[in-house]
Amino acid sequence: MVKIGVQQPPAALKPEKEKEKAGGNGVAGAVLLPPGAEEPAPAVQGRRSSLSGVCYLTMGLLVLLLGLVFASMYVYRYFFITQLPRESVFHCGVLYEDSLYSPFKGQLELHEDVKIYIEENYEQINVPVPQFGGSDPADIIHDFQRGLTAYHDIMLDKCYVIELNTTIVMPPRNLWELLVNVKKGTYLPQTYIIQEEMIATEHVSDMEQLGSFIYRLCSGKETYRLKRRSARRRISRREAGNCHRIRHFENTFVVETVICKKS
Repeated sequence: MVKIGVQQPPAALKPEKEKEKAGGNGVAGAVLLPPGAEEPAPAVQGRRSSLSGVCYLTMGLLVLLLGLVFASMYVYRYFFITQLPRESVFHCGVLYEDSLYSPFKGQLELHEDVKIYIEENYEQINVPVPQFGGSDPADIIHDFQRGLTAYHDIMLDKCYVIELNTTIVMPPRNLWELLVNVKKGTYLPQTYIIQEEMIATEHVSDMEQLGSFIYRLCSGKETYRLKRRSARRRISRREAGNCHRIRHFENTFVVETVICKKS
């Protein structure tokens, strides 16, 4: 009896050998990746996401802060400033004591008209002839833009210019608030007087350098520069033979400006 066997072709055996080779490594269908294409670790991803969140939060806070700043500027400009008049006129009177010239008369009264120009940043004061005497009527300008004060002595018809003394003269906005409060009766100025003494020095020929406000006041008048004397006691009437006085107030006290000729 003859047995006939059928031999499988070699091509059919190759897949089985490849499977055996693959199974021998212990990994079925593994895909090898290049070193640069490895997936990032979860800790690195969390750190990046937290940094991004901080950046977005900071940007949001910055935008919110800028919005609040611009909103505050808008409210201040269109609601607060518009309520302040461009020009404010006050007729003021204050009571004060003068222990040197009038020790037995008690309180004296001083009147003046005050114009405050907030946008232009200057003040104009008119002092009429005082009832008690001893002081000249005058027009005064405090120009905060130029940093100058001008006194027009109406009795002498002369102008005197000096650097603005910001320790005595209130800025326009502060003076406006003070006079409004005085008008409402919520605050009263103190009733005392201080003295500042000036010496007339050089003649001013170029009036335009003083600014437009002082130019309008002193144009066509003799104008002199003033220099402050060093601090000293109040001079008496006998000591000040060639001096003129102007009493005024643009603060919570009365100021007596004594202008003397240069000896």
